[in-house]
Amino acid sequence: MLTGRKILLGISGSIAAYKCVHLVRLLKKAGADVKVIMSDSASNFVTQVSLATVSENPVYSKFVKNDLGEWVNHVALGLWADIYLIAPATANTLAKCALGIADNLLVATYLSARCQVYFAPAMDVDMFKHPSTKANIEMLKKFGNQILWPESGELASGLEGEGRLMEPENIVENITNKFSEKNETLEDDGYFQGKHILVSAGPTHEAIDPVRFIGNQSSGKMGYAIAEAFANKGAYVTLVSGPVDIQFSHPNVQIVNITSAAQMSLACNKHFVHSDVTVMTAAVSDYTPVFQNKNKMKKGDEKLTIELKPTNDILAGLGKKKKDHQYLVGFALETKDLEKYAKEKIKRKNLDLIIANVFNKHNPVFGNEMNEVYCFFKDGRFVHKSRAPKSEIAENVVNLIAEDCKIKFANQ
Repeated sequence: MLTGRKILLGISGSIAAYKCVHLVRLLKKAGADVKVIMSDSASNFVTQVSLATVSENPVYSKFVKNDLGEWVNHVALGLWADIYLIAPATANTLAKCALGIADNLLVATYLSARCQVYFAPAMDVDMFKHPSTKANIEMLKKFGNQILWPESGELASGLEGEGRLMEPENIVENITNKFSEKNETLEDDGYFQGKHILVSAGPTHEAIDPVRFIGNQSSGKMGYAIAEAFANKGAYVTLVSGPVDIQFSHPNVQIVNITSAAQMSLACNKHFVHSDVTVMTAAVSDYTPVFQNKNKMKKGDEKLTIELKPTNDILAGLGKKKKDHQYLVGFALETKDLEKYAKEKIKRKNLDLIIANVFNKHNPVFGNEMNEVYCFFKDGRFVHKSRAPKSEIAENVVNLIAEDCKIKFANQ
């Protein structure tokens, strides 16, 4: 899908810049024509000669490229590219692009580019998690840019955490998939316009006493992203949400806040009656305490045993109630045997589609901005969506649901 594509690579001053030689080779191998822009500090980690050799094009770093004062036309570079990929993107470069501080060729070209821009951040974990970096990334996303989220692992500082540049193979796969999805996905024909959608999101908290609870690490980000994707297509969305730290509003989304599994069950069953499509992303607690203490339990020297009982299986209950005109989607998180368990749940819970995640160190789903999903349909079809921001995964999932709904309800 990259044959003949013109990719402009902007390299900023991160130690991860040394990976760009391999990245350029992979892009060239995929058929792309690659040109490179470097910031001044990037040359501390990778040489222009290396990049010019593998790209088979001159490497640009200054507004003026020779003693004769020949001007490097950043506007022309921005217009030339089909994609402007800024990788690695340091905290400094993210901030400059977000605020439009064009004091180097890389940022000036970004401001001139009319193509899709991708940022692949790379920095230490504390820098990546700093509120200013988060705000700059959100601003860049609002401008329509795509973020290739960093991976977790050992960092140059010796710390462990999120901030590693996405591996070159994954960067190329993400860009290739974007072109493929753009070409293969049907245009939005207003299928969900005016339809009623029910989405559940987040965890549930099962109270032990007034201050303690049993819960899980679900952030709710995936469910909120799916609710927003439906709403952006004109649907009326009821979002039943457990306790999350997400600031969100949309004119087409009604949020119903709940805390416990019992409350989520009541809310979902109430709104399911009127739904055309229901997507249950919530990580509902499987167990709840048999007894809830009215007062805070005091710590003692003896071991403490808490008796638990199963919560209601909300998704299975909705599957039993599902009418012929309704479409039901479940989510599953597994650590092994993903396909086996996913297909079993489709049958047992009467689902039309199940979205399955593998939870491991390569895909730390909870609280992460990225996700990788496997979509199993009732008729046996299977679609894999590679690791990408949850907002993009949500958009792809909603498109898949639209296409499958058209197949299911074609004769109704």
